[in-house]
Amino acid sequence: MRLSASSIAIERGGRRLFADLSFDAAAGQALIVTGPNGSGKSSLLRAIFGLLPLAAGRIAWEGGAAEASLGDEAHYFGHLDALKGALSAAENLSFWAASLAAPKPAGAASVAGALERVGLAHVGDLPAHALSAGQKRRVALARHLVAARPLWLLDEPLGALDAAAQSRLHELMCDHLGAGGLLVASTHAPLGLEGARTIQLDGAALAAA
Repeated sequence: MRLSASSIAIERGGRRLFADLSFDAAAGQALIVTGPNGSGKSSLLRAIFGLLPLAAGRIAWEGGAAEASLGDEAHYFGHLDALKGALSAAENLSFWAASLAAPKPAGAASVAGALERVGLAHVGDLPAHALSAGQKRRVALARHLVAARPLWLLDEPLGALDAAAQSRLHELMCDHLGAGGLLVASTHAPLGLEGARTIQLDGAALAAA
């Protein structure tokens, strides 16, 4: 599998955030997007997922499932947790497993297994509204495990996570890459992913390395 972008530009509110950005990543690789607030990090992830149109250029996804779009092959982990407050953590994950993975794909974890991986086996029966901010983020991350998809798009994934949860996330990201997945993450803090490539956005000039 391969994700690539050719001379892309993105605009928000009539303002061009960046232009002429190209990159590519193959199976097992991570791209880390850095830059100050307002430079277009979140917008880039949203454009890859298909939530935001490009002003110029092209994003391509190759080698995925037949007839599947890039959005069908990706998980987008944004600033909102996408949890129903009245449902338990386990019920939320069961909903996402049924919605995102039918039939259940190879590599997908059970709901109980996913909660265990993110350290939340003890809160599976609690309603989402009763969870802390960090716990909600971890339930949202567990969605990546109950519905396995090859591309993870993570927007500031360390937000609200304590040190132990950050360590678990690092383990999950390494496992995903080790299994041949791809990952694009925007962040202000190091993620500790060995061999990751960096896309630096500065709001005026940009470089991909």
